Amino acid sequence: MQNKEPLFQMSRRGQISFARIALIHLAALLLALVVCAVIIVAVTGVNPLGVYGALYAGAAGNARRFWVTVRETVILLLIAVGLTPAFRMRFWNVGAEGQILMGGMVSAALMIYLGGKIPGFLLVLCMILASILAGMVWGLIPAYFKAKYNTNETLFTLMMNYVAMQVVTFCICFWENPKGSNTVGTINQKTHAGWFPAIGPKEFAGNQYLFSCMIVLFVTLAMFLYLSKSKQGFEIAVVGSSQNTARYAGISVKRVILRTMLISGAICGLAGSVIVGGSSHTLSTSTANGRGFTAIIVAWMANFNPLFMLLISGLLIFMQQGAIQIASQYKLNENFSDIITGVILFFLIGCEFFVRYRISLRKREGGEQK
Repeated sequence: MQNKEPLFQMSRRGQISFARIALIHLAALLLALVVCAVIIVAVTGVNPLGVYGALYAGAAGNARRFWVTVRETVILLLIAVGLTPAFRMRFWNVGAEGQILMGGMVSAALMIYLGGKIPGFLLVLCMILASILAGMVWGLIPAYFKAKYNTNETLFTLMMNYVAMQVVTFCICFWENPKGSNTVGTINQKTHAGWFPAIGPKEFAGNQYLFSCMIVLFVTLAMFLYLSKSKQGFEIAVVGSSQNTARYAGISVKRVILRTMLISGAICGLAGSVIVGGSSHTLSTSTANGRGFTAIIVAWMANFNPLFMLLISGLLIFMQQGAIQIASQYKLNENFSDIITGVILFFLIGCEFFVRYRISLRKREGGEQK
């Protein structure tokens, strides 16, 4: 008795055009919105079109909201770009949260202790350099143990997040303002010392965020060129593909691991400075606010291409900001926005399967299924 073969077959795609990738993601997004509409009707009983209007209003309904969306997009993009070289090397750096916290902590320290004592531009420059150095140190520690003792980098970098949180908590005890509040408060609220410089007139809603945007776009372009055009970028790809092949080719795997994690940690540390100096102007254990983990999704969905990450980051933040508005406008539980965001993420992540694989009908031979 002949066994029946499956009706469909799965095969890995070769090259796929950017247009087709965009089409697959668009289809996934539309399906996600349909499912969200069903959930919205079931929970609220209102017209889904009105809810989606609220989604747009929450993300870009006015100039202020639009620039908040841009601000959050570039921060998420910067973190995803920082994770990219490590992930391309198959070093699973899930410690971006800790690296962000350390970068933000040293930036806050400089704002507190040097604010008003040195020129503003010099203070901002010191904050940027110090945050880069702090992130490098925090990324170097697990990299050293991985290169030297082949420790599990996933567990190591994850635990470093909790260490960073405790370090920040310790510092807040000395910096709390007002005393006894257990919070730092807005740092240099009157003098704005250490705040990233505003670019453009006061009437321009995005003048506080343009400097951060310039930093992030520069780093993103530099990372794209570094990974695609440089010898070190090639070495990262080879080590990620096969460490044995890299050694056979004369590449020092230990050196590549250390160097790559220095870069990855530096950029994530820089993100901490961008958050503290260019956005929140304060410090807490939630400064990273889960962005380090969301950035992993961004990096994976963009297939580790820094330029594609700009689109993915913008889409996720747009949906996230809009979902918050939906929950607020329709007086829903604050977790409802997380449900909508989760549904959208589920479809967008799931569509990556169809980017990498093709589903087709199995061919028949002689009237029988193959």
